[in-house]
Amino acid sequence: MNTSVDLGGLRLKNPIMSASGTFGYGLEFAPYGDLQKLGAIVVKGLSLQPRSGNPPPRITETPCGMLNAIGLQNVGVEKFLREKLPFLPADKTPVIANLYAQGAGEFAELAAILGDEPKVSALEINISCPNVRCGGVQFGQDPEAAAFVTRQVRRACPDKPLIIKLSPNVTDIRVIARSVQEAGADIISLINTLGGMAVDIHSRKPRLANTVGGLSGPAVKPVALKMVYEVCGVVDIPVIGLGGICSARDALEFIMVGAHAVQIGTANFMRPDLIFDLVDELPVLLAELGVESLEKFRGSLETA
Repeated sequence: MNTSVDLGGLRLKNPIMSASGTFGYGLEFAPYGDLQKLGAIVVKGLSLQPRSGNPPPRITETPCGMLNAIGLQNVGVEKFLREKLPFLPADKTPVIANLYAQGAGEFAELAAILGDEPKVSALEINISCPNVRCGGVQFGQDPEAAAFVTRQVRRACPDKPLIIKLSPNVTDIRVIARSVQEAGADIISLINTLGGMAVDIHSRKPRLANTVGGLSGPAVKPVALKMVYEVCGVVDIPVIGLGGICSARDALEFIMVGAHAVQIGTANFMRPDLIFDLVDELPVLLAELGVESLEKFRGSLETA
């Protein structure tokens, strides 16, 4: 069965993508499966300069999920281009760079650097991370700020598909989605983590050194599904759904409400081989449902 996807000018062999921050730079997962099978590899968030991230502890388990406050630790864009990107199968599987910055100017500078790299197929702009003090979700919670960043990045990198990653920590995600579409986004991805915290009654301290973090995993899936459904109803550009996807059935639920593709995140920590299995399981499940093509299944939710 043909499961290829046209994602805003980016052609994927299937709709299964990794989610930034959960798949390293891609190379870390090569022992668990063939990276060339995936629809796309979205790498760990990149900044202009290396970041050490937040102090530990930075991850804690929660019921049906996980809280993290990694703080976007990364090697920086130059080291990524020099030591990571050359070893990814970019000629077989699109490599998407996820960008983090503390201001629109930094986003634009990063976009210009990565936009000149032929092995990078698209850019995903992270305006939705809740675990850093500057930048991140501050841009994603205001439609004007989100649009401004989008326009700046679009000018700096006019020739590659531009994905804007949205935060669920907003009053109405549809307003933010429309604003970035109008500002030049080619694709929208959502959701990033929900803001949350966990505490220890014995030590009387938070379980994360950062006190608060981002909630991910199966617990957030109903929220993610609702928001993807809402955004698909108000924009004309493709949407990538993510949030708690752990099975082919989960993936098809997001596609049924309108998503063109999906990203697998926290499930990679539970089973590092899972994302590769989903590529094989998706067409089998579609056949079991009697669906002739992925295109026909997309957006087929009946609400009446």
